[in-house]
Amino acid sequence: MRNKLTIAVGIAVSAVFLWWAFKGLSFAEMWHHARSANLLLIIASVAVTTATFVIRIFRWRLMLLTDDGGPVGRIPMWHAIAIGFMANNVLPLRAGEILRAVAISRLAPVRFTSALSSLVLERLFDAIAIIGLLFVGLVSAGIPPATKIGDIVVADIAIRLAVICGVLLAGCAVTIAWPQFVNRIISALIPNRAVAGRLIGIVESIRAGISTLASPTRILAVLAWSVGMWLFNAASFYLGYLAFGIEVGFGGAILQQSVLVLGIAAPSTPGYVGVFEGVIKAVLALFAVPGDLAVAFALTYHVTTFLPITLLGAYSALRTGMSLKPAAVPQ
Repeated sequence: MRNKLTIAVGIAVSAVFLWWAFKGLSFAEMWHHARSANLLLIIASVAVTTATFVIRIFRWRLMLLTDDGGPVGRIPMWHAIAIGFMANNVLPLRAGEILRAVAISRLAPVRFTSALSSLVLERLFDAIAIIGLLFVGLVSAGIPPATKIGDIVVADIAIRLAVICGVLLAGCAVTIAWPQFVNRIISALIPNRAVAGRLIGIVESIRAGISTLASPTRILAVLAWSVGMWLFNAASFYLGYLAFGIEVGFGGAILQQSVLVLGIAAPSTPGYVGVFEGVIKAVLALFAVPGDLAVAFALTYHVTTFLPITLLGAYSALRTGMSLKPAAVPQ
């Protein structure tokens, strides 16, 4: 019942975003912008986006070791990553995250729980990198400081993001050093035992994942890979802007990507339909980009960048014999 409710909410959210994204726009104008885009730059944008999935292999190898403490093979990791992201594009409930853990535990000598802990840790480092880059995007995108997003001026948002990023880093340090203290704080602040238990489980997963990093140097390496990967991915948005003649700089591309990553964290349909287009339209509106052009870019970027990893994931699933059925997930 809870899963059905989540799916229903996701469909509703996607529908609202789709309605808002296309409200008042001319499909003829959008088609004109899409046909006029530079094909070579679109191909370059797609290539950069697809390459970020390869970069994930090198970061994940720092966070996940085999049961005997050795490195996990690159090929099994690639198959698991491709299968996971393909599943997120075609299955509800973000099933790709679980399937990625299932895939690597079957393709390499890795326990499922260890794989899952590494993915929780991966999301934590992604959050730190994205919030940090959102701060960078806000101060470097060329938005006038007095511009308001909602009722808050951009400068205030940037300061708050810097504080949040610092809190996340401090939270990681406290979790590593005093895990039991963190668990007691959660239990004391949250009276609902079920919710508290889930949060404690997340903290334990983060701590278990961080413990595999073994040293501050390794932690910094994971953070550097995270920031580098998302900067590289932001380049694909910038190339897409160039393809469509959108006069927004690299700082704007960083801002676009960061807001989009936060936006698609909300419940939606598989592939983030609607949310993807709505968020891109909203961010580009800050730079006075017309809605027809913004949504034409969003649709083109969405389809062309999602298709390669979906096909590669389907090939990896066939190549490894991985099933996408719910029964494939350990109970």
